[in-house]
Parts: sequence; structure tokens; C-alpha cells
Amino acid sequence: MPCFVGCLALAFPRLALFLVWLLGGSYLDRAYDHWLWPLLGFFFLPLTTLTFAYGVNSLGHGQGMPALGWLLTALAVAADLGLLSGGGRNAWRHRHRYRRS
Repeated sequence: MPCFVGCLALAFPRLALFLVWLLGGSYLDRAYDHWLWPLLGFFFLPLTTLTFAYGVNSLGHGQGMPALGWLLTALAVAADLGLLSGGGRNAWRHRHRYRRS
């Protein structure tokens, strides 16, 4: 099951975050002190939100974030920012392509 959620998170991070919230019990509560951070993460950086929760709960065993967890979180930030900028770049290309026609 964890492998399935991991693959799902890479393809559909918001769906995976929603499923972790719905079915994961207190998985997100143990990683975040306030409900606002996972909610903001759902809208802006979903893969980073999932990776941070994984790092705290699974890699750190609830004791804090180990170095590997920070590394994975940094990679997730890069992936989220790449997805955001790629979407913006495609929208810009799409607008300019149809303005010329």
C-alpha cells in the first residue's frame, strides 16, 4: 500500500494528499502543528507537504526530521516549483500562439 501511495503522489500529489488526510488518521497531524500548513500545502506545494510528513513520521519516527528527510523535502520543493513554472510557461505559450492567429 505505501508503494501505491508513493506512485500516486508523484502522478497526482493533491489526490494523494487528500487520501492521506482522509485515510491516514493522524499522519498529517503528527507532522504539522497547525491545520493551516497542510491546507496551504494542498493548494501550493502538495508534493512538498507529503514529503515533509513522510520525513517526520516515517524517517524520523516522530523524533524530528533527519538529514535524508530534509534532502527529500528539498527535492520535492524543486519538483513542485518545476511543475508550477512549467504550467505557467505553457499558459504563456498558449496565449501568444493564439494572439498571432
